[in-house]
Amino acid sequence: MLPGERPVVQRIRDIWAKQPVFIDTETTGLNNRAEIVEICLMNYDGNILLESLVRPRKPIPMDVIRLHGITDDMVSTAPTWLQLWPQVESILRGRYVGAYNAEFDLRMMQQSHLSNGLPWRSPAFYMFCVMKLFSEFTGAYKFPTLEQAGEQCLIQIPNAHRAQQDTALARAVFLHMVNPPK
Repeated sequence: MLPGERPVVQRIRDIWAKQPVFIDTETTGLNNRAEIVEICLMNYDGNILLESLVRPRKPIPMDVIRLHGITDDMVSTAPTWLQLWPQVESILRGRYVGAYNAEFDLRMMQQSHLSNGLPWRSPAFYMFCVMKLFSEFTGAYKFPTLEQAGEQCLIQIPNAHRAQQDTALARAVFLHMVNPPK
């Protein structure tokens, strides 16, 4: 750690040195029966490792469609979570995986497993929360939305409520913390 550097910055840099993957999911809602309808996995260098719509087992509610714009027609020919999970798991295995509100994305993976009859095993990856690190980094100890975090960092990527853009924004917020402005 450099003189005068806060411990959170060193933790963030240690995670960055492990070349993390970033993830975002869009879902059928927020409740305990919601499923993933879109996923994006992005490497630390900004390359997309996987981006896909996901066909859920139940229809997407209209209020959720209004939020992210993903319709039942759009996912009608998409792979199911059961079909997509082996690819997702192979990308995440052994990696540090960052998400903005990681608990939500992890819960959605668990729920999508359950909906598709897959048993959930403890993941073979280390999940970290960009939102919690950002809160500690700013010293506010409250949890801003992804959009608010991006604005605070002066990042020009909108919070579009689509997996690719939101993954890119979460990665950019994390990168801002790796090399904070003086």
